[in-house]
Amino acid sequence: MNDQRADTPTSTELGPTGESILITGGAGFIGSHLAAALAADNDVTVLDNCAGEVPSRLPATVDVRRGDVREASIRDALVAEADIVYHEAALVSVEESLERPAESHGTNVAATVDLLDTARKHGTRVVFASSCAIYGDPTGVPIDETEPASPLSPYAVDKLAADHYVRVYGRQYDFPTVALRYFNVYGPGQRGDYSGVIDAFVERARADEPLEVHGEGDQTRDFVHVSDIVRANLAAAVTPHTGRAYNVGTGRETSIQELAETVRDLVDTDAPITHTDPRPGDISRSRADLTRSTEWLGYEPTVELSDGLKTVLDA
Repeated sequence: MNDQRADTPTSTELGPTGESILITGGAGFIGSHLAAALAADNDVTVLDNCAGEVPSRLPATVDVRRGDVREASIRDALVAEADIVYHEAALVSVEESLERPAESHGTNVAATVDLLDTARKHGTRVVFASSCAIYGDPTGVPIDETEPASPLSPYAVDKLAADHYVRVYGRQYDFPTVALRYFNVYGPGQRGDYSGVIDAFVERARADEPLEVHGEGDQTRDFVHVSDIVRANLAAAVTPHTGRAYNVGTGRETSIQELAETVRDLVDTDAPITHTDPRPGDISRSRADLTRSTEWLGYEPTVELSDGLKTVLDA
């Protein structure tokens, strides 16, 4: 099905108001930022297994339900009550997906299909957290949504499968769905698998330890601040252009070497930058093409990397 349309919007409303909203994985890094943004104008419920502590940044008005997204009884009841579901819950570790691919599939794919099956019965809008990992090592940059998918891990395969299900369900069953393909998300409150290279560089810089860069450091990533991720999610909740996927990044490339130098400067340390052996299979370049997101969602990134990194340092 061709998802190109002539009625291309140039702007969008800020986001939903007066809605009943469910956020799966809402106690996590991205989900908690999203809940905080939505809570003032909507009735927000979070479903999370709360493996860690419930973030203090969740407003008191948010209803936190402890449970696994794979548990049909609690998940389906909450989906049935919602006007909009933000599906952020996932097993996000590439390493864990390699160690336990069946569990990764169950959390990332099977639970998503079950959630969609309930949502279609009630006409509930679903906004799904997809990932640029589905593209693998791209044929070139910038990467648009028609880039051939070439996932390199069970996690990436799972995200690709779920991304397809979200779009197909929306089109075949005629209810609103959107898949947002996040690029390299960072921001205050990131922990564990979301923290990645930025967290490692910040910790080492603060300890005056060497910042270790794999290879020459010329590999690039599109680092997008969590507040811009939230803005894209707000837009996805009100866009009429559903049943499709959108890249969410900055449209800018930053080399890992440049990132290390920026972190070092912001921390104001003389810690050296050292180079280790390249990582096998490391993606060489990544940068989002935001043409579709800008035209159809009205999304434009607002946070420069240096400013975004300051929010991490100040957290």
